[in-house]
Amino acid sequence: MPPAFCAAEGGNSMEVMANKEYRIPFVGLKLGTHAFSFEITDTFFEMFEYSLIRKGNVKVELQLEKKETMMIGQFQIDGIVEAECDRCSDPADVAVKGKFQLIYKFDETPSNDETLVTVYPEDFEIDVKDSILEFINVSLPARTLHKKGGCNEEMIAILNEYILFSSNDAEPEPFSDDEVDPRWAALKNIKKDDSSNDISK
Repeated sequence: MPPAFCAAEGGNSMEVMANKEYRIPFVGLKLGTHAFSFEITDTFFEMFEYSLIRKGNVKVELQLEKKETMMIGQFQIDGIVEAECDRCSDPADVAVKGKFQLIYKFDETPSNDETLVTVYPEDFEIDVKDSILEFINVSLPARTLHKKGGCNEEMIAILNEYILFSSNDAEPEPFSDDEVDPRWAALKNIKKDDSSNDISK
């Protein structure tokens, strides 16, 4: 069954047809804030032919504030997706979490600002599908790794066999799945700040 979509306004809720679960008809919405909830599952990622993520379970909460000249969307994502491990290439579960903002402006001029979406006079709904995929992708860590003991042992053995090093270097230590690849050691102290994902800044 396709992921469910619900819209809440003043305590009321409504079901939206499966083919339109990521489209929000805003014309009938009153001024003010409206809450929407999306359950992202494998079927969501299957809609995108070139998506690097094929599986996942992510909850998306959207607070959409409608004003006279624009709508402000506050997205919050939280869940787990399956991505390729950068060490052994096997699938790995990765947590994704973050808060994002998009502004939907009622206008006739296209926007080059990635934080601003133009809503044309003939439009009666907004499609948030592509935005949700983008937010999930940018929430992925710079490097995806299995937890300790989770890497494919055969692939680790192959890496150990074919490690490249210059003639001036000492013989390198073998790879193991509980150590950081030395090529990425410089990044080990970088901490991800959820606030850096807020594209309104």
